Amino acid sequence: MNKSPSSQAHSDGFEFDYIHDPSLIEKRSFQIIRETTNLSPFAEDEKQIVMRLIHTSGDTEVYRYVNFGGDAVRAGIDAIASGSVVLCDVEMLKSALTAKFVPVEKICLIGDSRVRKRAQSLNETRSMAAVHYWREHLAGSIVAIGNAPTALFRLLELIAQGLAPPKLIIAMPVGFVGAAESKEMLIRIATRLDIPFITLSGRLGGSAMTASVLNAIGRMHSGVRY
Repeated sequence: MNKSPSSQAHSDGFEFDYIHDPSLIEKRSFQIIRETTNLSPFAEDEKQIVMRLIHTSGDTEVYRYVNFGGDAVRAGIDAIASGSVVLCDVEMLKSALTAKFVPVEKICLIGDSRVRKRAQSLNETRSMAAVHYWREHLAGSIVAIGNAPTALFRLLELIAQGLAPPKLIIAMPVGFVGAAESKEMLIRIATRLDIPFITLSGRLGGSAMTASVLNAIGRMHSGVRY
């Protein structure tokens, strides 16, 4: 039997036929996404984000929930080009950002001793307390929130109080309590204040999906598109 480059024969008699080459896997994945998803509502750069979210989640219906505010993709590309710091709500998200494509400083304060003390003293989530200490970094930054709705609510409170905003907010907190509501508030406030944003409406989200958006923007900054 002639075996394709993706076939593997094993001594137990089983043969597994699958693609090994990561570049071919990715190329074929995006080909399938383009063939099976209605991307027509989105601008060309926005399509790169939507396809990456579908690729990360495995769900071709995700496109229905994606919201862009302002020229969000361009804002992200420019922010990376200028070396803007990335503020992350959790370490999982920070770790998921690809250094090759997002070669800027990444800050996550969730484990900072000040954050633990503030959270305990005020009986609030550590995510909320961490955002309090983003103040000195916030202006001109990229904010990436993938876990806690309370982090997004606190960020929006600070901005509403007059703190200089980030260049881009990517916010996809996930869950059943406050997730949908925090993202609705983001859309209202960011639209009113003309702050570029990318979010997923409803309960959907998570660190992996948030990181995938920023990694996609980083790829576009590097000239990589699918």
